[in-house]
Amino acid sequence: MTADIKVVRAGQMYRYYLRQTVVGDGRRPARTPLSEAQEQAGVPAGRWMGRGLAVLGLTPGEEVTEQQLRNLFGERGRHPYADQIEADRLAQGDSPKKACKAGALGRQVTVTGVDFTFRPQPTIYLLWALGDEETRRVIEAAHERAIERVLQWIEDEVAVIRYGKDGIYRVRPPGGLVAARFRHYEARSGMPLLHDHLLLSVKGRRLDGKWGSIHTLALHENTVAASALYNEIVAAEVCETLGLATEPRTVTPGRRPVMEIAGVPHELIRWTARRSDQIAACLSELEHEYVTAVDDDGELKFLPVVSERARAKLNQLAARKTRPPKQTARPLAQLRAWWKASAILTSGVAVGVINSLLEYARAAAAAIRARVAAVVDVVLAAVDVAATVFVMNDGGRFHRRHLLAEARRHLALVLRGRRRDPGLDDRIVATAISTYCLDISEPRTARGLESGYRLYTARWALSDLPARRRPPTPAPGPDRQPPADPGEPAAPRTSDQTAGEWETPRLPLQYERYTVVSSTLEGKEYLSLTWPGLKEGKMPPANAKCARASMPKNQNEGVGGDLGRFTKAQRLLGGDGYWVDAGNKP
Repeated sequence: MTADIKVVRAGQMYRYYLRQTVVGDGRRPARTPLSEAQEQAGVPAGRWMGRGLAVLGLTPGEEVTEQQLRNLFGERGRHPYADQIEADRLAQGDSPKKACKAGALGRQVTVTGVDFTFRPQPTIYLLWALGDEETRRVIEAAHERAIERVLQWIEDEVAVIRYGKDGIYRVRPPGGLVAARFRHYEARSGMPLLHDHLLLSVKGRRLDGKWGSIHTLALHENTVAASALYNEIVAAEVCETLGLATEPRTVTPGRRPVMEIAGVPHELIRWTARRSDQIAACLSELEHEYVTAVDDDGELKFLPVVSERARAKLNQLAARKTRPPKQTARPLAQLRAWWKASAILTSGVAVGVINSLLEYARAAAAAIRARVAAVVDVVLAAVDVAATVFVMNDGGRFHRRHLLAEARRHLALVLRGRRRDPGLDDRIVATAISTYCLDISEPRTARGLESGYRLYTARWALSDLPARRRPPTPAPGPDRQPPADPGEPAAPRTSDQTAGEWETPRLPLQYERYTVVSSTLEGKEYLSLTWPGLKEGKMPPANAKCARASMPKNQNEGVGGDLGRFTKAQRLLGGDGYWVDAGNKP
């Protein structure tokens, strides 16, 4: 995920953001003015963004000052020009209490904002770091446009202001939101990592002119959809401008492929992945401790296998344990020169490839665009999206935001770096909900009645999914190897093995579960399941077999011979429970 989120509290603005984040994650010298510290660190000044700036007397692209940040984020949600407003009111004869109230944006809050971190895919920031100045400027412009689009989507579709008793009333901020964006160039390891921190204020104005607070839970819930939108837009902008294309690459076995710029060697990604290697090594040790941990009675403290949720928590812990101290920020020109020299000396990629990285990527893009057509079939995309979300969510239940995030991933996979029509993701989601999903909501609150909180499941039943839970087994002792199958006893550990040198048993990842089901559906992008009574919401029998297939000759040849052999082997007589129908498109 390339868009992260965390809340910003009033005290953090002083302890962390004004000391480090605003100066490129370096260490700001004491009593140094913000503009001077940013110039010393070689990072640009922060810029204001959002449609809500006009109400506060700010303009898009205006430089962010330290006093404005202190007032809006550090003083529990005050006006960026609160000091000036209070001075004017006092000069007019108002009492200090009245003047202070005039500079406030509604009630004081502890959580004053959220920090979104946006970073492009590794192959994009490698082109940014190792390419020429024109390539760098194009990628930075695409990065900024993608952030702007995501912020617009949050303003229009996600952000809500709660008011009334228990927040029963929920409205969109009609005037938009206010955010401050800060640019960073490198990771803690010193490797290239173009990323921006977007400090989004929770303050928003209602239709009646009063100020309220944005519901931060809604922002957290839609972070994955925001990340998918950012990934899709930044890749399309870069590819269309520079003549590139994307391709799927499997980074972690069992997880979904990620879309990267074609033609950029994977060795360069590994060159930047020093932190990833450290985290992976630490994670392996933590997983071993997890499956072998016992309580005072000698019973397992946790499951004998590592679930996906446990793996995510352990990965966060590994990242914190291996986190290096921040380095002194350096100017971008100095960083780019050092990155190129380091890549040439240590990445293992030929010098000619590094110096002509853009040309290699363009050649790969030409080959991809010659053989891959950018055609999006909304109905088939809806099948794929619904099937994926159904399998990858606990209990097969999901909300619209899950479908939206998956629809954007599907479009990125199909279009390979091409721009798409606005609203195409919403059309795919609407088709998936109306055709392949069942509304199982039982709303008990006003929020449950909203479209974004309706609960869905798929119209089909897939009984052959791998089990999510397995029976516990006795804890392996210090000289016993964790079992390959949690249902079997622990095997003896050989004398030449130490802790962490064997493979820790893990439950299948959700994407592995989707792959199993996708093969069961036979060609997930080409077929849709139908059965008698589908339009009336009726379900097929649990033991019904997939029996017949109807498909034009050219579609059958396009899918491949496996489909025909499968349907022929499963062909039955009349009275089938359901069948595969690929439609009659030419």
